[in-house]
Amino acid sequence: MPSLPLATATVAAAVAAHTVPESLQPEFPDARLSAVLAVLADGPEGAEVLLTRRSMHLSSHRGEVSFPGGRLDPGETYVEAALREAHEEVGLHPSDVEVVGQLHPMGTWVSRSWIVPVVARAASPLPLQGRTGEVDRVLWVPLRDLTAPGTFREEWWHTDLGERPIYFFELDDETVWGATARMLHQLLRVAHGLSGDDPEPPRALN
Repeated sequence: MPSLPLATATVAAAVAAHTVPESLQPEFPDARLSAVLAVLADGPEGAEVLLTRRSMHLSSHRGEVSFPGGRLDPGETYVEAALREAHEEVGLHPSDVEVVGQLHPMGTWVSRSWIVPVVARAASPLPLQGRTGEVDRVLWVPLRDLTAPGTFREEWWHTDLGERPIYFFELDDETVWGATARMLHQLLRVAHGLSGDDPEPPRALN
């Protein structure tokens, strides 16, 4: 993908025009319904995306880079859950963002999650910080960095599900991989006007 800078307005318009079939349902009966919030804001190098690093004290996914998000509470919509989790984790108030759309849901086989990525825009990269023990770092990453040569790579892993492609984004001091990397990959495809969904089904192992 090209590494030209994109404005948040351009990405938001592409996401808003991206359609996800309403008939999509979790691929396994015991799925844990979840949502994440992918927040975009314009920085010096164009659109930036909000990411967090999970604390090393957690029992699962420790030290991994991810979007703010989590399980749906009873009666919540995916959008409501994504906004609530972002507020709880990094102090992002729902009034500070405008929800522009959603990406293709993703099933994760190890954690049995059905994750809906909710995309929102903010006026600027807000100075956020972790508010719970779950988050030990908050990052605003330019989309341009994610498309720079040598940043993206994929590996083929042998799993119980067969050979699966695993995506990685190698940043200067962090590695994004797994479900978050696959969601970023999908966001970049939509932003650059490519096919919205990955050639492979949008599934991840973690």
